[in-house]
Amino acid sequence: MIEWLTIPPSWRFLLAGLVGMVLLGGCRDAEMTDLDAHLDALRQRPEGSIEALPPAPVYRTAHYSQAQQRSPFRAERRAQEGAATSSQDDGPDRQRPREPLERFPLEQLELVGTLTVGGQPSALIRAPDGNVYRLFEGHYLGTDFGRATEIRDAGVELVERVRDGGAWRQRRRTLEFNDSSQTAE
Repeated sequence: MIEWLTIPPSWRFLLAGLVGMVLLGGCRDAEMTDLDAHLDALRQRPEGSIEALPPAPVYRTAHYSQAQQRSPFRAERRAQEGAATSSQDDGPDRQRPREPLERFPLEQLELVGTLTVGGQPSALIRAPDGNVYRLFEGHYLGTDFGRATEIRDAGVELVERVRDGGAWRQRRRTLEFNDSSQTAE
């Protein structure tokens, strides 16, 4: 008989692999085909019944009628309403040409900067259309005939003309910076 130690190492690994394959080959069960056929038959006929899905619920459509109001998810602009003063005239001049910032409600306008060039203050206002407009004292903004009366580093003072029970009155408001805005000089 050949001694195990006299066989070269590379042949030892080959011989050990062949012996292992022969041993594992003998473990195969001849009845596996019958078992596979039995399992396939069981899979073909599932037991029990599956219940039908419940009907989908019917939801009523809710109509939102407050679309023109201020969004509850935006911080309310700190508007300082001054003392209302009644006016004796018939109201705002409707014949004058409208300025670009009069298309938007004051709540939708955002003060993003103030500038003083040559001693004349101006404000930079971002409108909902994405444009930034330069506003000077005396210019109009907002839908309530607001007119800028004073531009300071902290904000823009304005006077609006609103109807109060048939008569026109003046309302003082302030357009101030949001937290993300900054003053530029």
